[in-house]
Amino acid sequence: MNTTPDASTSAPGSGLGAWWQAAPLSAVFLLFFLIPLALILMVSFWDFNEYELLPGFTLKNYVAVFEGCGSSDELCTTVKTYLSTFKFCFLVWLITLAIGFTVSYFLAFHVRSSGVQTLLFVLCTIPFWTSNVIRMISWVPLLGRNGLVNQSLLGMGWVSEPVEWLLFSNFSVVLAFVHLYTMFMIVPIFNSMMRIDRSLIEAATDSGASGWQTLWNVIVPLSRTGIVIGSIFVITIVMGDFVTIGVMGGQQIASVGKVIQVQTSYLQFPLAAANAVILLSLVLLIIWGLTRLVDIRKEL
Repeated sequence: MNTTPDASTSAPGSGLGAWWQAAPLSAVFLLFFLIPLALILMVSFWDFNEYELLPGFTLKNYVAVFEGCGSSDELCTTVKTYLSTFKFCFLVWLITLAIGFTVSYFLAFHVRSSGVQTLLFVLCTIPFWTSNVIRMISWVPLLGRNGLVNQSLLGMGWVSEPVEWLLFSNFSVVLAFVHLYTMFMIVPIFNSMMRIDRSLIEAATDSGASGWQTLWNVIVPLSRTGIVIGSIFVITIVMGDFVTIGVMGGQQIASVGKVIQVQTSYLQFPLAAANAVILLSLVLLIIWGLTRLVDIRKEL
């Protein structure tokens, strides 16, 4: 009796055809992701002067990044910059998570009509119809010293002089980040909530669970995948963003991305590459920690 497995019953993805199907995406991944990362890592060990890059191997760029750290009681510039970046990252993540979860919950469980769900979801995407720069600049006439918000506050007598911290401050940076990236949190959470079996909600209600108990013990655990994916999107984007901080912070607020951009503008490519490698390592560490909370591949 022939026990050799037939080709039609072999495990999915084990044939040569599956490898050919994966080849184009693998080539794109290699060409536009792995090779550039390898080049950045290589350049981070090069030396440089005012005129040229000097290929070789040196750790001076990594030493320069942490120069002054540990030599005094005060935090060094690099640590302060990373703490500032993490502060913005945490605040934006927390606010976008609250807004994203609330909007997704409303769309998934309180809007019964699929047509209305689609319409409201499209309305959420309207800010993405314009570029990030335009959306950032639109805040300037609103929050500026002579902007609409200050003029309204002065007209109603709530303040006696224009509020200075509305623009070119930590507040304006966080506000712009939330405006730009909340949608990255809404989409995956909404997708996870739409996949929740509604019979589980009914079972929890029939068992006497309150609305908050159902939310915390049923909906939140079943939405973990969307929360983790949205968190990865928001955190990775904010950690490397330098345009938003530069525009909304008035070029006065430091971030790791801004430091890398400035070093690149001064042609200090090895030093910028070393900073980029450190930043990427920290981002990957954060992503690794988030993916430990849920098996994304299994959930998807």
